[in-house]
Amino acid sequence: MANGELHDCEDASALLAFVRAERQAEARAAANLLASAVAWAAMHSTESFDEAASLVPGSQEPVAIAGEGAPLVAEFSVLEFAAALGLSTDAGRIYLGDAVELAHRLPNLYGRVQALDLPVWRARRIAKATSDLPMEGAAYVDAHLHAVAHKVSIAQLDRTVEEARVTYDPAEAKARWEAAFEARHFDIESQQVSFDGTVDVHGTLDLADALDLEDAVARRARELGQLGLDVALDIRRSIAVGDLARRQLALELNTEEPEDRQRKRPRQVVLHVHLSDAALGTTTSDDLHLARVEETRSFVSADQVKTWCANSDTQVTVKPVIDLDGHVHVDAYETPDRLRERQVLLQHACVFPWCRKPARRCDCDHIDPAARGGPTCDCNIGPLCRRHHRAKTHTRWRYDKLDDTTFVWQTPNGLLFRRDHIGTTELT
Repeated sequence: MANGELHDCEDASALLAFVRAERQAEARAAANLLASAVAWAAMHSTESFDEAASLVPGSQEPVAIAGEGAPLVAEFSVLEFAAALGLSTDAGRIYLGDAVELAHRLPNLYGRVQALDLPVWRARRIAKATSDLPMEGAAYVDAHLHAVAHKVSIAQLDRTVEEARVTYDPAEAKARWEAAFEARHFDIESQQVSFDGTVDVHGTLDLADALDLEDAVARRARELGQLGLDVALDIRRSIAVGDLARRQLALELNTEEPEDRQRKRPRQVVLHVHLSDAALGTTTSDDLHLARVEETRSFVSADQVKTWCANSDTQVTVKPVIDLDGHVHVDAYETPDRLRERQVLLQHACVFPWCRKPARRCDCDHIDPAARGGPTCDCNIGPLCRRHHRAKTHTRWRYDKLDDTTFVWQTPNGLLFRRDHIGTTELT
């Protein structure tokens, strides 16, 4: 171990004492970090924010990051604090909001955090639950929980918050009860593709809908078995769900639908081919060939891509191969499609520190602004999502492009970050 104090622990008692001391230091650091978030929000609240010194007038709005009565903060102030924490903008905003909620609306709980009597993670859990309560409701939770928050169950925490909602915001409580159906959902985790090309699906359905879906999936799984598909039932059920989507089985019950509405919907596969001949052809090599699934963070095997394309129901579109080592330069301000496509394929995502918004849904930003003579070319274009594009345009965030896929960012207060395909690294 690198820690010299750990080497001094010669017996079990000394080691346990060292562990307890380190836990105390960790708790103190977490509490200090929460306090720094409160201080940052105070520096950038709408009351103290110096618009003239920090941004183009009117370019950003005050935003609420915590509940009623908590101070509003300048919109783009969140970005730099999130970067210093090593978090995405969204995660940093949540952290900042939890800190402000605790300090301004749950002061007793916040005091216990600073006294190291309550773990930060548990206090933040309560802050998230109270952020949509009125001031009186937050005060109720603070008064009833601060003395016991360190030991009560999460279920009891939630019950206390609901009691506050019913007592101090009955209209909202009634609306939630009446709108309980909104808790239903059906999620396909297409952004989290496993290496073998599978994704997780989960949801909460109305009972009648669930029974109908179960009947359709079970029926199709049985049909697949009768047709000779010799695989486990669970696998046949998973295939049956895809068949439901493509064949639109529900329309078979409606004989009045036009014939073209009952036709099978083909699977859409768009290929940007950057694979070796061995990956695409028939080969006995044991080498593993990879393909990236756009708008996800995952890779699949080339064999899986071939399986998708070989399905008789698949409609395959092959895009022209683009030389990503080339260079595109135009005289116009507008980014042409070929230049945009190169940046999408090169960068994959927004190039702001820790941002993972897919590049295809981003703006093409001129790193050196066109108004100052910046060219429209590969060396001066980077994909930025709309939020981070606005921040770069209207505040003192700046960045340079070191090579095709490497960027160095500087925050308004001088922090430096390197962003590349591996991720984001803070520079010292």
